[in-house]
Amino acid sequence: MTVIELPDQQAEALKAKAAAQGLTLEQWLKRLADEEPISIAPVSPQEAADRILELQKLVKPDPEGWTIRDYINRNRP
Repeated sequence: MTVIELPDQQAEALKAKAAAQGLTLEQWLKRLADEEPISIAPVSPQEAADRILELQKLVKPDPEGWTIRDYINRNRP
């Protein structure tokens, strides 16, 4: 069994959601967990590389023209 600590106000809100469906909080949480199974599928190196390339396309060039190294060395003596 796992214990999750929540502020009383949040716990009461969750209990109310569960009660609205005629369930106890435990039943409601179990149903919620069963609806969306957590997928921890390993990612292949190729999938990781593809995702990195996708993210790099979203990165905009620095408006000042600085490189990462420029920012790192900016305040160094």
